[in-house]
Amino acid sequence: MDRAENRAWARGAAAVTAAVALALTLTACGGDGGGKKSDGKPSTPAAASGGQSRPQTNAPTAQSTEVLATVRGGDGIEIVINSAKRDAGGFVTVEGVVANNSSQGFTAPGWQGSEQELRDNGASMAGASLVDKTGKKRYLILRDTDGRCLCTRFPTGLTAGQKIPFYAQFPAPPASVTDVDFQLPTMPTATIKISG
Repeated sequence: MDRAENRAWARGAAAVTAAVALALTLTACGGDGGGKKSDGKPSTPAAASGGQSRPQTNAPTAQSTEVLATVRGGDGIEIVINSAKRDAGGFVTVEGVVANNSSQGFTAPGWQGSEQELRDNGASMAGASLVDKTGKKRYLILRDTDGRCLCTRFPTGLTAGQKIPFYAQFPAPPASVTDVDFQLPTMPTATIKISG
């Protein structure tokens, strides 16, 4: 191999090395995590697409030990609300745990709400709402274009003794509103404080 061929081969090898390095750099930097911010939460409520970006148990991203409210309904059902956070995207995410303290299964009858659009959500938190008593305004659960709630769904209900983390997303009230009532059909009302 003469010098000219040697130089051409070296230039080709350098070009291939540069192309591989560029490809690796682009691969490492590409994508946005599937529509999620670096904290692992959807970047907008719409990105949650009816709660489908979370697993069916819809575990809160960071279970808090703080208790904002506890409500107990009939049949041994208990809801503990751990957080209600205002997000920059203009919505409020309420998270907590639903517990079936009875000896029978629970299918969340009525929890999907009475709106026709939400009835296909089945056993879910779709009927939840936040009420600003001072401003006299009710904030209904957010939903996607197919009517799926941005909330936890319980496809098989709750078995006896089972506890399931939940979340529910709502439009955010004005920043001046910090105390709201969390309402869910068949359950008592709980007054909670919005943070963030």
